Amino acid sequence: MTKKTFFGAMAVVTAVALTGSALVASNMGFKLNYALTSPVVTGGTNTLALPDNRQTGLGTASNLVTDIGSANTFSVTRYVKSTGAFQSYRQVKSGGADFPLVAGEGYYVAMNTTVNYIVVGSDDPSLAYALSSPIVTGGTNFFAYNYHQTATTASALVTDIGAANTFSVTRYVKSTGAFQSYRQVKSGGADFPLVPGEAYYVAMNTTVNYLPSHY
Repeated sequence: MTKKTFFGAMAVVTAVALTGSALVASNMGFKLNYALTSPVVTGGTNTLALPDNRQTGLGTASNLVTDIGSANTFSVTRYVKSTGAFQSYRQVKSGGADFPLVAGEGYYVAMNTTVNYIVVGSDDPSLAYALSSPIVTGGTNFFAYNYHQTATTASALVTDIGAANTFSVTRYVKSTGAFQSYRQVKSGGADFPLVPGEAYYVAMNTTVNYLPSHY
């Protein structure tokens, strides 16, 4: 599957079960054992949500590749919501420009091999995420799901952000390379659980500074 085909597949809506991951939490700190898999069908692409406060030295895409393991990792890709385009980094010559990791922003991680990646950090309960509604992208944000958030399903996330503000929540199903969307309207798609470590597309009707409800 080419990158053009992969990213062009976002319009596909498919309901498929996802695998879970183990989370150990203490107050707002946590240690997550997250499976970054290399399925043949999608070329080993996973979504990854990092914490607000990441471990020391994890500030850029190149740092993330090194932390996961250079031999294990093919690329790290971010969604640029102001343009609707994607930017990828690979730790090879002409592998794309490095970019900073931003709190609240999700990433695609393409793997050469399957790795159980240990994510360490903490969430900031006072940090509001700017979920914007730019005309150029139809208001889509690639949101890093907060690890201590009380919204545990797509429908709960829509309610927490605000039903009037939110158009849809979409997950990438890495076992198939397809997407599944939920909208809080009739025939709006099946609800689905939110998984710590995964990132989700959140399409907005209006711009909101979203402060997640925490436990």
